[in-house]
Amino acid sequence: MATRILVLSASVGAGHMRAAEAVEKAMRQLRPDAEVLNLDVLTLTNAIFRRVYATAYLDLVNKAPHLLGYFYDITDKPGPRDSRGDRLQRLVERLNTRRLEKLLTDQPWDMVINTHFLPASLIARARKKGKSTQKQVTVVTDFEAHAFWDNQPCEHYFVATEEAKRTLAARGIAMADMTVTGIPIDPLFAVEKDVAALRKKHKVGGDRPTVLLMAGGFGVGPIERMFDAAIEVGTPLDLIVVCGKNAKLKAKLEKVKTPERHRVQVMGFTKEMDELLAIADLIVSKPGGLTTSECLARGVPMAIVNPIPGQESRNSDFLLEHGAAIKINSLAAMTYKLDELLGDKPRMATLARNARAWGRPRAAREICERALALV
Repeated sequence: MATRILVLSASVGAGHMRAAEAVEKAMRQLRPDAEVLNLDVLTLTNAIFRRVYATAYLDLVNKAPHLLGYFYDITDKPGPRDSRGDRLQRLVERLNTRRLEKLLTDQPWDMVINTHFLPASLIARARKKGKSTQKQVTVVTDFEAHAFWDNQPCEHYFVATEEAKRTLAARGIAMADMTVTGIPIDPLFAVEKDVAALRKKHKVGGDRPTVLLMAGGFGVGPIERMFDAAIEVGTPLDLIVVCGKNAKLKAKLEKVKTPERHRVQVMGFTKEMDELLAIADLIVSKPGGLTTSECLARGVPMAIVNPIPGQESRNSDFLLEHGAAIKINSLAAMTYKLDELLGDKPRMATLARNARAWGRPRAAREICERALALV
């Protein structure tokens, strides 16, 4: 009988789902004979909860990010998890676990790989109550590990950094039950690219810095102001703006008249980030866990703008501590800071070298190999 692997995530932001896709792809490459199902656990919940859980997060990101950061900090406490957040999780369990339990019991899975803490917590609670014996592993998709990722019983945890491992160890998870792998990204990032061919494909000359301006998978944040600041940079650029799934943003930016010294491309959602990062010299973006990991894998420095308080501010700290990024605290200074950085080639080279040193392009495959060894 074929090995059966269930990959579970939650569509709260784009990063968790991209990590799940990377794991699924690596598993299919590693074990073509395995039965692999990649599922958004929110599709197993009722419509009201699904809307509140996913949409409310994006609303907070856009309208009240500091409230989101406050919630992130107050729930990240050491010691046993018996807080208001846990009581909310128990309510979620009562209302939304029946379809998940049915999925786990109808045809038992050899292993569940979680790239979001919600399915991990639901499975752990079911096991504690004797309703399931399902094996699971958890993949932490940020550079630090919030308390929400601590869901036991769990066979193994895969984390991005040694610091995240130590944080979970302080919560009582055995060091032997954790592995530092990096965050899983598309296996394509482990493949060397023909840069000259990709420049031709994406209409980039190579005679000037190539800068990527990213709005994330859902195209959120002050991207219009970032775009206005980027086109004011005095250094001639190949500027590629990725608007994600925000079609209105893409249409609006395409109408902006840009200075002749720049070559500007505006695109929507793309599955070619491995190619774009292979030709990029700098990316201007929020430091989401997946975006950050992809940049490190390609050795592309980041200019961090508008990190979400909480997990992204901690990702930002990681990049700055290891000399792989600069931070733009005020969009009013963005034009100046980009001009200053792009004009300093030795500094750009140092940032790129530091970024590549922390890249883990094979993380997804390593996670799959170790998960299979636990089956």
